Amino acid sequence: MINYNSGDNMITRSEKNEEIQKEIIKEQNRKIRKEIVLTSLKIITVLIIVTIIFYLYTTYISSKLISVNEERIINEKIPESFNGLKIIQISDIHYGSTIFLQDIKKLVSLINDRNPDLVVFTGDLINKNYNLKSKEQEKLIYQLKKINSTIGKYAIMGEQDNEKFTTIMNQSNFTILNNSYDLIYKNSNQPILLIGLNSSITKNIDIDKGYEYFSNPTHNSNIYTITLLHEPDNVDEINKKYSTDLFLAGHSHNGQINIPYIGGIIKKDGAEKYINKFYELPNSKLFISSGIGTTDNGFRLFCRPSINFFRLSSK
Repeated sequence: MINYNSGDNMITRSEKNEEIQKEIIKEQNRKIRKEIVLTSLKIITVLIIVTIIFYLYTTYISSKLISVNEERIINEKIPESFNGLKIIQISDIHYGSTIFLQDIKKLVSLINDRNPDLVVFTGDLINKNYNLKSKEQEKLIYQLKKINSTIGKYAIMGEQDNEKFTTIMNQSNFTILNNSYDLIYKNSNQPILLIGLNSSITKNIDIDKGYEYFSNPTHNSNIYTITLLHEPDNVDEINKKYSTDLFLAGHSHNGQINIPYIGGIIKKDGAEKYINKFYELPNSKLFISSGIGTTDNGFRLFCRPSINFFRLSSK
């Protein structure tokens, strides 16, 4: 064994090799720690970027870009004079959530570009936590008043609607159906029946009053019937007593977060059973609007705001 002289100390070759090995291990550990730190920084950076993109998408893209869902409704009960009749359903604007005046202007243009015959609104106009000032209210009325229709504009109240809703919709030339109905005519003496029911959560829904047309001894039992309601879960109770061909509802926002092959995941009181876009019911169809604005969490995922665009046909 060879000894190395270092002053008063004698270092053996094995000891020298051991020191060299320790230095090598230390250097390797430094490199590993450096790689771990760099990798962690990369992961954190990616997560930050993904979070920002997710926030921007859900808040400003998925919650702002309004889509149009087109459907053809075929039923032999529809009078021939109504062939091609165009109905646009809007719902759950929740003005003051993610929707403001500029968005309303775009919405009005989107509606008017399709030249509807009927426009129906199925509840929740102003977000419950938003303080709508008088000047802003005037501007909102001005825009909603610009919505065109050849036959009429109708609205029902959602659970968040109050006296401001009544003022705004009346001054915007909407007819409010308050547990009531109207007969809709188009180029003949054969009408269709439009029924509007109040919210069952904060308002007094009165199904019998809404369907009062059928208590008239001279009523047409085969009349094509469209019912506007806010909370879709009420359809089962209605169908127990009355015949309805088409239900148009809102409130659920289609879950607001929609998972492919699963559907909407955020359920609300009044929209726990029926939450998604469409349901085929016994002798009737139910369409639920995803709405225009948002509630609570303020964002959407795979569930864009939309309007429903229906074309009626007798065959």
